[in-house]
Amino acid sequence: MTTQPLRIAVLGTHSTGKTTLLKRIEMELRGHGLTVARTGQLGKRAAAAGLPKMHHHTALSTEWILAQGILDETSAVAQGAEVVLIDRAALDAIAYFEAAMAFRSETPTRLERERLLTLASTQLPKYDLLFATVLDESVPVNTRHDYDAAFRRLVDDRMHRLLANDAIPHQRMTSDPDSQAHAVEVAVQRCLKEELV
Repeated sequence: MTTQPLRIAVLGTHSTGKTTLLKRIEMELRGHGLTVARTGQLGKRAAAAGLPKMHHHTALSTEWILAQGILDETSAVAQGAEVVLIDRAALDAIAYFEAAMAFRSETPTRLERERLLTLASTQLPKYDLLFATVLDESVPVNTRHDYDAAFRRLVDDRMHRLLANDAIPHQRMTSDPDSQAHAVEVAVQRCLKEELV
């Protein structure tokens, strides 16, 4: 592998297969003998730190998630992982923030939004692969979670708008098993190709 690890990131609204995708990629890569680190659970950790989440997100909670995500990625690189799997790419936090503001009929200040976008944009060039899930409301969500359907749609909408507006290279992943299998194959082949270089 090169001195810098490959970074594979995923973003999308809640319960659309992000964590499952990364677990599948991790298993495949470990099966090929690669050292893999996986980040995640930023929302849960933010809540444990006393910060609001879901449709209650604020600029402060978004900044915390961005900063913690950057720290997690940096730690994984420092520990020598050959591949870093990022559960919730930086832009994900922006999509949640914008969706939360829209859900509450609030508007962030221009400077506040630009500051958060700038922080998120520092990570985008580091991703070798970026997967974006697509919301399929026909797929049932875990009943342990109390998800607001309208908020879920808002996050999905904001995320795909952000990707489109800045023409950010990414691969879409639907709930279709073939789409998911293809995403795993793309990620594994990319990593194995880099290993041979």
